[in-house]
This record gives sequence, C-alpha cells and structure tokens, in this order.
Amino acid sequence: QVQLVESGGGLVQAGGSLRLSCVASGRTFSSYAMGWFRQAPGKEREFVSSINRSGSNTYYVDSVKGRFTISRDNAKNTVYLQMNSLKPEDTAVYYCAARPSWSQKYEYWGQGTQVTVSS
Repeated sequence: QVQLVESGGGLVQAGGSLRLSCVASGRTFSSYAMGWFRQAPGKEREFVSSINRSGSNTYYVDSVKGRFTISRDNAKNTVYLQMNSLKPEDTAVYYCAARPSWSQKYEYWGQGTQVTVSS
C-alpha cells in the first residue's frame, strides 16, 4: 500500500502558474503509474494527466495539453504537475493517484489540494 500527500495548490490569477507535488510513502514508488485528477464544484472527477512507471510516457486531457506538464522523480518518490497559463476553468481540487502494476485502475488516492484561478 502507498500513501499519497499532495501540496502546492493555492490561489493564482488567470495566466499564472502553479506546481503541484505528490509525495508517496514506501519504497516501491517506481512500481506505480501515477496520475493527476481534478474535481470542480458540482462536477465529476476527471482525468488530467498520467505518467508511466519510468516517466517515459505521459498523457493529458485535451483541455490541458500544452499548458500542463507531468513529471516524476523516482528517487524522491514524487510526482509533479506543472501548470502554466492557468484558466478559471482549471479551478478544482486536484488529486494524485497511484496505479499498481497488478491493477487496471488507480487504487490509491491522496487527500487533494485546492487550486483556485481567479479571472
């Protein structure tokens, strides 16, 4: 099992940037694919981005392509989400999640960090 703790959220003006971090406990971080999801008020949680275990492959929802960058540092048990050119519609609680190699779904979730983008 792995525990995930996100940080880096906050209030930013439209056009600004934030970098989210998610630190995982345990010694097997590199065995998990990692993802970022978000949930805006009154909406369902949606996929934002993911990265494979080695960091060689990344995926993004269309609405953040070219603005967000996911990366990971397996030596630090950390996955990042660099968010640039933020828009008010990016406002949400952002969650990181871990998908173990034996599962097709994300099994472990962090508590979330609030991102608010003002216009």
